[in-house]
Amino acid sequence: MPTAATSSARIARQVLVALGILTLLGGCTRVGIFAAPETLHGNRVDEYRLAELVPGTSTQADVTALIGSPTAKASFDTNTWLYVSEVTRTRIAQTPGVSNQAVVALSFDNGGVLRGIKKLDTADALPTTIVARATPSPGTSASFLQQLFGNVGRFNPVGGSGAGTGGGAVTMGGAP
Repeated sequence: MPTAATSSARIARQVLVALGILTLLGGCTRVGIFAAPETLHGNRVDEYRLAELVPGTSTQADVTALIGSPTAKASFDTNTWLYVSEVTRTRIAQTPGVSNQAVVALSFDNGGVLRGIKKLDTADALPTTIVARATPSPGTSASFLQQLFGNVGRFNPVGGSGAGTGGGAVTMGGAP
């Protein structure tokens, strides 16, 4: 007949085995067995293709043929082409998590010849702050209850006149 000490030892052993199995399964997500697939957004430039570009020799046509058209051109300088890529992976609660970001900036001279290649990643990003302001709107600001009950009594009852508070009936083809 099992005693209380042996049954509690058996339960403790089962809990430890379960924790060990969960720990091993948790490690599998890092390997990729249970991990969500990565999704590429934008235009990633491979290193071996970037190595084929030679500043001073390659032209805009060469760049387009080799790595495709840019994701964007710089706002104030159309001779700067930007290739932006981002790799995301679905995390807990189906929210995307960014695992890698990269920007390749190619600068050209006025003749369309490549002058410089600059690679940027997450470490080069500048911090931004969000301004918590609201755009003012004309009129009065109503509270939640005023918005909720503000139209009570403004509508005509069923069968009432449809033209304001005058109460006059409209007839067709003649005088009222």
